[in-house]
Formats: sequence, C-alpha cells, structure tokens
Amino acid sequence: MKQLLNYRQWLLLVGTFLCATTLMAQGILSKNITVNVSRQRLDNALEILSNKGSFYFSYNSNVIKRDSLVSITAANKPVRQVLYELFGNNYEFKESGNYIIIRRAPVNITLVTNKAVTEDKFYTVTGYVLNDLTGEQISDASIYEKKLLASALTNDVGYFKLKLKSKAKTAELTVSKQFYQDTTVVIEPRYNQQLTITILPVQEGPVITISPEDYFVPDSLKVRVQTGPTITEYTYIKTDSSKVEKTAFGKPLLSSRQKIQTLNLRKYFIERPFQVSFTPGLSTHGKLSGQVINNFSFNILGGYSGGVNGFELGGLFNIDKKDVRYAQVGGVFNIVGGSVKGLQIGGVNNTVLHSASGLQIGGVSNIVSRGFTGFQLSGVYNHVGNSVTGFQLAGVGNFAKEKVAGAQVAGVVNISAKEMDGVQISGVFNYAKKLKGVQIGLINISDSSDGYSIGLINIVLRGYHKLSLSTNEVLNTNVAFKTGSTKLYSILQAGMNVKDNEKVYSFGYGIGREFSLGKTFSINPELSSQYLYLGAWDFVNILNKAHLNLNVKLGKYVSLFGGPSFAAYYTNQTTSFNGYKNEVPPTGYKQFHLYNKVNGWIGWNAGINFF
Repeated sequence: MKQLLNYRQWLLLVGTFLCATTLMAQGILSKNITVNVSRQRLDNALEILSNKGSFYFSYNSNVIKRDSLVSITAANKPVRQVLYELFGNNYEFKESGNYIIIRRAPVNITLVTNKAVTEDKFYTVTGYVLNDLTGEQISDASIYEKKLLASALTNDVGYFKLKLKSKAKTAELTVSKQFYQDTTVVIEPRYNQQLTITILPVQEGPVITISPEDYFVPDSLKVRVQTGPTITEYTYIKTDSSKVEKTAFGKPLLSSRQKIQTLNLRKYFIERPFQVSFTPGLSTHGKLSGQVINNFSFNILGGYSGGVNGFELGGLFNIDKKDVRYAQVGGVFNIVGGSVKGLQIGGVNNTVLHSASGLQIGGVSNIVSRGFTGFQLSGVYNHVGNSVTGFQLAGVGNFAKEKVAGAQVAGVVNISAKEMDGVQISGVFNYAKKLKGVQIGLINISDSSDGYSIGLINIVLRGYHKLSLSTNEVLNTNVAFKTGSTKLYSILQAGMNVKDNEKVYSFGYGIGREFSLGKTFSINPELSSQYLYLGAWDFVNILNKAHLNLNVKLGKYVSLFGGPSFAAYYTNQTTSFNGYKNEVPPTGYKQFHLYNKVNGWIGWNAGINFF
C-alpha cells in the first residue's frame, strides 16, 4: 500500500509539472479569457482585455481608431480569436514579452478594372497607385517588372503607364516608394489592362528618438527600439546609393526621375551580363540602368549603372552607384559610389566615394573618400580620405587624412595628416603629424618625429629647437637656428667678423645630430657650408666645416658647447678689398692643400644654446 501511494504521488507530481510546463509555454495570444463589452470605446475595451489577461497592448494610434465604439462577448476564448472578432482580418497581432503588438496587416489590393487581349509585340499596363490607409493618390512611385527591366513613375495624380513585351509568359509588377512597403502583384501577360494598386506606409514598432549627438558614428547609426518593456539596440549601416547623384558631376548629368528611382529602389539591384548606353537616359536597360550591375558596360558618351563586375568603358564618363571590379576607363571622368578594385583610368578625374585598391590614374585628380591601397597617379592632385598603403605620385600635391604606409612624391606638397611611415619627397613642402620615415623637401614639418627630415627648413613642433650664438677662428660672431629632431636637425646660420679691416659676412646651411651622454652631456657632430663675402660678389668663397661639439646643459633652456672643427675652404678670389679680410684662415693656422683651390685646416668652435 505504501509503495502504491508513492507511485500515485509520483504520477501526480509529473502531471503537475507537465501542466505547468504547458501553461508556461502557452503564448499570450493562445491564452483563454472571458470578456463582455457593450458599446465601449475601443481603447477602453483593449484596457479591459489587458486587465483580464494580465498583459499589455502596443499600437500606433494613427492606425487604430481608439474612439470608435465596439461590443464583444467571449466565454473562455483564445485572445487571438477575440482580437480577430474585434478588429477583423485587416490587422495582425504579434507577441513580444508581455506585450501584444497590433498593426495593420500588409494586405495589398489590386483591382483590374479593364482588360483586353492583344496580339502586338507589346502590351500596355496603366493604372493608379493609392495609399491603402487613406486612399490618396501617390505620386513618384516606381512601378517595374524585374525580369524585363521595364519601369515607370506615377505622375502627380498617381497614374502610371508601362509598356511590356508580349513574349514573356509571366509578369510581375513591383511598386516601390520611399517610406512605403514594397508591393508585388502578378498580372496576366499579353493583355492591355488597367490596374489600381494600393500600398501600405512603412509601420515600425515604437522607436525611441534617435540622438545624433549620442549615437552617431561614421557611416552608421545606433538605434534603440523598444517593444513593451524590452529595449533592443542595433547598428543601422547607412547604404546611400544616391551619393553619386549628389556629386558635382552627377547633379547636372542625372535627371530628377533617375534620382527619384534611386530613392524608391534603394534595396533593388539586379545583375546582367552587359549593357550599352548612349547617355545615362538611353540604355539597353532603359530607366532601370541605375539598378543593374553589369559584367561588361560600354557607354558611347556616358553611362549610369548600379555597378560593374568586369570591365567598363565610357567615351566621356561612367557613373556607378555601387562597386566596380576590375577595370574602368572614362574619357573624362569616373564616379563610383562604392569601392573600386583593379584598374581605374579617368582622362580628367576619378572619384570613389568608398575605398579603392589597385592602380588609379587621373589626368588631373584622383579623389578617394575612404582608404586606398596600391598606386595612385595624377597630373595635379591625389586625395585620400583615410589611410594610404602604397604610392601616391602627383604633379602638384598628395593628401592623406590618416596614415601613409609607403611613399608620397609630389612636385609641390605632400600631406599625411596623421602618420607617415615611409618617404615623402616634394619640391617645396612636406607635412606629417607623426613622422616615422623620411621627409625630403625644401620645407619639412611634423608634430613629432622618429625619422629624418632633410631640407632647408625642418621643423618638428615637439622636437629639437635651438638658437645658437657662437664664435670661431674665421668669424667672431655667429647666429644659428637649429630645428628638427635629435636624429637629424637642420642649421640655418649667418655670421660676421666685426674686427676692423678684417670684415667678413657669411650665410649658410648645415645639418647635425645629437648623441646623448646622460642628462647633462651630449656630443653633437655637425656639417655646415657657408658663403663668405669678402668685398665683392664676383668671387666664390665657400667655407665647409665639420664640427665635433661637446654640449653641456646648464638648465632646461641653456647649454654651452665647444669643440674642434675641420675646415675645407674653396676660393677663386685673387683680389683683396680695403677693410675686408684678406687671408682665410688667420695667420698661425697650418694649412694643407686638399684639391685645386681648396685648402684645409684644424679650427675650433664655441658658443651657447638657448631653448
């Protein structure tokens, strides 16, 4: 008896567990409730239902008429059935946590008001597109047949007219409009017919206001969506295929109807083997050319397509919304809204609104909004909005907004706004925020440097800066400005000998390096070359010196230096002038002949540094 009781107890426990599990798994819509409502406002009726079932409703007040009077009686019926009796089949109900979301069902009505068979090669479909909620006529909606690549736009009163080929055995019309749900309807081919198509506005769940200040990140937007008590955060990646239409060349060359198609058909792209176009509006793909990605694209004057996955040739220009692979040639310019991989040649300009890799050649300029990898060549200017890995060569200037790993070579200016890990060579000016390579130019500037700047003026803003006053065996008064890094700094110097009857004036340039021997001492080897003026500009007098200075720091901003020097002096001056020095060096320094008109000697140098 005791064992039988235990057995029955176990059965009872298992049964109770299974029932509880079933109840837990049962959704809100399947829960049975009893309710009796007579001529109540709809929002009050929903509140009664939610109280009876211990759940909540979420809905858009613009879709549901809350002040309408309703009556309903239900005895132990599922919530789903009660709602269908209350709203009918025009609405749908979704569960989320302890919430039931009510929204308009995506029912799209297509009315065929007239139909007549035709034996022609083409048949015509006309009609109107209406808002399913309000019945208003919708202008600028796109109607297209995907397989036949035929399309039309509705006019101001929502009317459209579309011509289709009769040879197709089936046909589907898709209606797309910005901020509306796409609608596809099947039509009977080879019949001239009139349609009325209704489409629904896009309906989303309750959305917390997007804060650009808090949630904006480059090319994406973080959005928080709340459904009932649950908040979900996701990242919305912006894929704006209309960017090419906003460029300086794209605006005047693309029609307003093409721009409207882009807004309506953001998500629709199709692939085709090839296309031929005369202008952006005259193409084998018709008005949908901007939504087609081609393997081969040939544009007599210019073309407008979704992208290229092969080869594209344009007599004057090519405009592509998305990516281009693997070769593109435009007589004047190319504009690509996505990325480019491979070869791109533009007679005047190449513009890529994403990244590019490969070989890019522009007669005047190349513009890449994101990163670039490869070789970029232009007659005037190269611009990259992110990092460069590779080589930039331009007649005038190169610019990279981020890091350059490679080389920039330009006739006038190179700029690497963040980091230069390679070589910059220009005729005038180089700039890198952080230099890890070599700069060669007339003027070189960087914020910080772990590399080498070689030029007339080398400035490292957080580097080596000294103002030096010195004297030596030839010139008793010298001033020099030393700037760069401890690895390599440049020296701009001028001097004079103020002694009566031995006047000398000089100016020159040099380079140096500092080897630290601790906090107080350092050794600074320097090379310099100076022109000496000895009374006339008709003669050449060049004094080259190699210094080995011992530097002693007296404080943060002051140091003393001095040491021996080796001089090599070239002169072709045979005439002395009154008041000017006649012999260089002064008497008492042993000279030795180095080359024709070049003598050398051992001298000295001493002075003080500031800063």
